[in-house]
Amino acid sequence: NKWVIKARVTAKTPIRQWSNARGEGKLFSMDLTDESGEIRATAFKEQCDKFYDMIEPGKVYFFSRCQLKPANKKFSNLNNDYEMTFTNETQVVPCQSEDGSIPQVKFNFVPLQSLADTPPDTIVDIIGVCKSATDLQNLVARTTNRELKKREVTLVDHSLTAVQVTLWGTQAEEFDASIQPIVAIKGGRVSEYNGSKSVSLVSSSNMQLNPDMDESHKLRGWFDNYCQDNSITFNNISGRQTTDGGSGGKWMLFKEAKDANLGAGDKPDYFSVVATMLHIRSSNCLYKACPTEGCNKKVIDQNTGYYRCEKCNREFDNFKWRFLFSAQIADWTGAQWVNVFHDQAIEMLGITPDEVARKQEMDGNITECFANANFQEFVFRLRAKVETYNDESRMKMSVVTAKKPDIKDHCRRMIASIKEMAGINTDKQSVTH
Repeated sequence: NKWVIKARVTAKTPIRQWSNARGEGKLFSMDLTDESGEIRATAFKEQCDKFYDMIEPGKVYFFSRCQLKPANKKFSNLNNDYEMTFTNETQVVPCQSEDGSIPQVKFNFVPLQSLADTPPDTIVDIIGVCKSATDLQNLVARTTNRELKKREVTLVDHSLTAVQVTLWGTQAEEFDASIQPIVAIKGGRVSEYNGSKSVSLVSSSNMQLNPDMDESHKLRGWFDNYCQDNSITFNNISGRQTTDGGSGGKWMLFKEAKDANLGAGDKPDYFSVVATMLHIRSSNCLYKACPTEGCNKKVIDQNTGYYRCEKCNREFDNFKWRFLFSAQIADWTGAQWVNVFHDQAIEMLGITPDEVARKQEMDGNITECFANANFQEFVFRLRAKVETYNDESRMKMSVVTAKKPDIKDHCRRMIASIKEMAGINTDKQSVTH
């Protein structure tokens, strides 16, 4: 190991901890690039603590006294048969005179259509335009009981193929589909379910939005010129219909939703609608929730100065206020009562539950807290499910998201609908460049 390399850190994973019968530990990995190629390096335990904060993605360092071993291709698609492991003797020295000669991230893009024939667990680099994205989902891991954040993004490219990409954590939280960015992914993992293919980001994956490269510029011009009117049909290899109009899913009027008998099946149905807020039931619009991060269970007042959470099986001397209320919204075909939860309520009202609670404590009149939302127009994504209680079936709708309308997007959808009703077909399905 008497060698030194000068390389740029193009990606760095978060620290990952593990615990098993053989012990516990932690590690992080990084991708290194120079003029000749790229290689992965991993630091464990003490080296993890020593180097993690020091090493910054994008910067150039001198690396020496590392151990080389055959690369595990199951976790990396870097074009190198070997990878590096830090040892107690490893040295990492920042390069003070970086001249820009060392390249940034190296991508080995494959067309989206080739993913249909790619074996599961293969690591790939892909690039595409974000055609749509789901809303952020909060999940709880079964094994660790840790809260996870997830978002699914649909990418398309010149091959007229669409594929679902799963984002996790901060990347899922911060992703903005409204601008339909170019998404370049290095090191995504191919998954397969019932014959459908998708790509998931893992801890070592690197995602860039609107990167300054030829592939990105070509995709931007193609999509903006030929795909904005939704007349092109994409082959979705993820087995799901691509959605028009951003991240909202299928667009319907309330009468159409009623006539389609949404929510009558085993699973709930989702749709989007542009509707106006008519009335908010402000009585009992707040509840006292468990203060534990990730737990929103309603607490029981013990009348002793403590509040009990049955989910956490603990008592607390405090709580947090959360929104939960019903509201009536309407479009020109009809009105519908919907349940509104905490995050969506804040988005619509522009105030926090703590502000409402303080107002309620001061004078008991909280009507004005909801006045700004009344008669305002929102783009709602709704969850519809028929529920039966005492042998009586009722449609129950809940707000998944509520956002101010994007006028440009709204007009684009209406033009596409008019063309569809008029039988106008611009025949751009064959356009690829």
